[in-house]
Amino acid sequence: MEPLKELCLQTHLGEWITKPVKVSGGFLHTMYAVETTKGKYAVKALNPSIMKRPDALGNYIRSEQVARLVSENVPALPAMVLDGNAIQKVGDQWFLVFDWVEGRSVKQDEIGIEHCRKIGSVLADIHHTDFQELGIEPEETEVRPSIDWNAYLQKGQDMKVEWVKSYVDIIENLYVWDAGAREAESSLGSVMVMSHRDLDPKNVMWVQGKPMVIDWESAGYIHPMHDLVETALYWSGAIDRDQFSAFISGYKGENGVITADWEAVLANGFSGKLGWLEYNLKRSLWLECTDEEEQRLGTRQVIETIGELGEYADRIPELLKWLKEMK
Repeated sequence: MEPLKELCLQTHLGEWITKPVKVSGGFLHTMYAVETTKGKYAVKALNPSIMKRPDALGNYIRSEQVARLVSENVPALPAMVLDGNAIQKVGDQWFLVFDWVEGRSVKQDEIGIEHCRKIGSVLADIHHTDFQELGIEPEETEVRPSIDWNAYLQKGQDMKVEWVKSYVDIIENLYVWDAGAREAESSLGSVMVMSHRDLDPKNVMWVQGKPMVIDWESAGYIHPMHDLVETALYWSGAIDRDQFSAFISGYKGENGVITADWEAVLANGFSGKLGWLEYNLKRSLWLECTDEEEQRLGTRQVIETIGELGEYADRIPELLKWLKEMK
């Protein structure tokens, strides 16, 4: 708790009224509710293993610039700028500080048609935001290299981790999906928009029925139709067609027309899931991990992501049919 206390002193947030309480901070970081003599704040302690990456600090600075700009037109919550900075450092620990919002995210079984339509419209507004003044250019990179899935299997077998059996069952598909995603990434070309890139239900707070988009740390460039389909799937649970269609309708607005190479878009949908799987394999295998709690979280996420990949693959034919039938 000492870094949190020092943070409050360093940034003049006031003295604690009560001891900070750990609240949900997603799968990567730790979030605290901090109440001081000057107000109540949500403080995110950034994962130390992530912040060791050479590009991590720059990425967080840029993502907060995106959040601050987009908040002028979209209901978004950027980090507070304190002493001229949106990201704070105390000792070896980095923090983001937010105004406390009295709201909550909706659980999957609570999502309704209107939630989907509203978030579809929000995503369209994000895609239509002019970010030119930030001067953030898309990185000119080649198609990402293939992932050596066998290397993770071998280390998992050596460590006798609990996901090995389900990983063996799916490893041939991992290579197929990975190759297909890289080919799709190439075929979709350079049409990109700036977006949140992780606009799932946990990253939207609902305040008196209105959405507030939080956690902009993944913000960056993405193919708009990939972002659309992936986000629509976040909000349609076990692929509810009415919710999926409502999301697309909210995005399109009254007179919108959407066309795309949907086969490529859906193939590219494996990219983020495979990247998340690889990241959690590294955490589970102690290759990129800070403590036992994070290692256990990585292991759980490996198991869940393996299941989600199989489900996504099974649903592609139906999703393709829906997308081609859109009016």
